[in-house]
This record gives sequence, structure tokens and C-alpha cells, in this order.
Amino acid sequence: QVQLVESGGGVVQPGGSLTLSCAASGRTFSIYAMGWFRQAPGKEREFVAGIMWVGSATSYADSVKGRFTITKDAAKKTLYLQMNNLKIEHTAVYYCAARHSSNTQYGHWGQGTKVTVSS
Repeated sequence: QVQLVESGGGVVQPGGSLTLSCAASGRTFSIYAMGWFRQAPGKEREFVAGIMWVGSATSYADSVKGRFTITKDAAKKTLYLQMNNLKIEHTAVYYCAARHSSNTQYGHWGQGTKVTVSS
């Protein structure tokens, strides 16, 4: 099993920045890729960004390209999401997730961290 714990959420003003962290533990050697997802009030959960656990290939939702950056520290088993120039519509619960191969879904999820963008 892989355990994921997010942190770093909070309240930020429009135009501000926030960095989310996700600490992984357990069978982390079996992780193929990790990602960030978000679920805004009244909406379905959606993919935000992903990164290979071995290597550095990344992918982003079109809506966050150029604004959000996903990185990892493999030695610390920690995933990050740097979010810049935040907008009110970025308000959501952000989830960290992990999967074991390119052929599997993201099967491990954190509890989520809430990001509120408000003036």
C-alpha cells in the first residue's frame, strides 16, 4: 500500500501563490507516476498535473499550463504543486494520487487539502 498525505492548502488572495506538498510512504518503490487532481464545489474531480516517479516527464491540464508547476523530491518521497497567479476559480480541494503503471488508474489517494482563493 501507498499512503499519501497532502499539506499546504489555505486561503490566498487572487494573484497570490501557494505550494502544496504530498508526502508518500509505504510501498513507494512501486510508484510509476504521481499526480494532482482537484474538485471544485459542485464539480467533478479533474486532473491537474502529473509526473513520472522515475525520470522527470510531466503533463498538465491545459487550464493550468504556465501557471502551475509539478515537481518531486524522490529522496524525500514528496510531491509538490507550485501554484502561481491564482484565480477564484482555482478554489477546490486538491488531491494527491499515485499509480503503479501506465496501464492502471490512479489507485492511491490522499485525503485532500483545501485551497480557497478569495479577496
